[in-house]
Amino acid sequence: MRLPNRVKMVEVGPRDGLQNEARPVPVAVKVELIDRLSRTGLTVIESGSFVSPKWVPQMASTAEVMAAIARRPGIAYPVLTPNMQGLEAALAAGMEEVAVFAAASETFSRRNINCSIAESLERFAPVIEAARAGGLRVRGYVSCVLGCPYEGAIAPAAVVEVASRLAALGCYEISLGDTVGVGTPLQAQAVVEAVSARLPVEMLAAHFHDTYGQALANLLAAMEKGVAVVDSSVAGLGGCPYARGAAGNVASEDVLYMLNGMGIATGIDLGMLIEAGDFISAALERPSGSKVARARGG
Repeated sequence: MRLPNRVKMVEVGPRDGLQNEARPVPVAVKVELIDRLSRTGLTVIESGSFVSPKWVPQMASTAEVMAAIARRPGIAYPVLTPNMQGLEAALAAGMEEVAVFAAASETFSRRNINCSIAESLERFAPVIEAARAGGLRVRGYVSCVLGCPYEGAIAPAAVVEVASRLAALGCYEISLGDTVGVGTPLQAQAVVEAVSARLPVEMLAAHFHDTYGQALANLLAAMEKGVAVVDSSVAGLGGCPYARGAAGNVASEDVLYMLNGMGIATGIDLGMLIEAGDFISAALERPSGSKVARARGG
């Protein structure tokens, strides 16, 4: 299949990237990061999570952050809402899009959210229904699609089952996540082929971590199968706390550089994206995880 002419990049750094930071990131820093990202040409910036501060302390300030950012027309600022309480907080914050997440691995689901896959989907059903009734769009995440830190390889059929269920519940887009970054290109293509046999490929997004240095190759492989939505994290922020040595999400700067080099349109300014990544890296007092940013800076 031909590569897409245009790719939608979904920036997940402010949520998925920052949620596992050990030191609290000040509200002002989060707001500045999102505002900088808003000026790059990105159209989707995942900005926070309405979850229990007990489980994800870093996201406790999401309501404050959402109240302070300069929301720009044409940009979606989705937040994660795993339950009705989270959805109510999202509605109160004036959100227009939310997200829910499930796993393709039973063990990961139980370790991560303390319930089975089936139970997690049952919990999400009323959340998705209420969100859509309130006029919100709902995105669905499926984690561990290319491997699990506890179970190892995951059968594509398991991914198909969870993705199809999320779509049936009302998710408009399904993000397929290699949460621990163990997948390789042919595995990525096999999963995309399996899921797109049940759902339109236009519904699918690729969310690949770079633990084994395979993320860009996996993204290209998924794009060759028709995927035209890519999740990425500025400066390569993030990482799975359950996987030994897990790196962050694939760096947005590196993805954009690759897409630019292939003549694939995104509408995003690479220089401004690098500046946003440099800003948050400086705030976190560590080098950017983006190879492109380091090369340009050097």
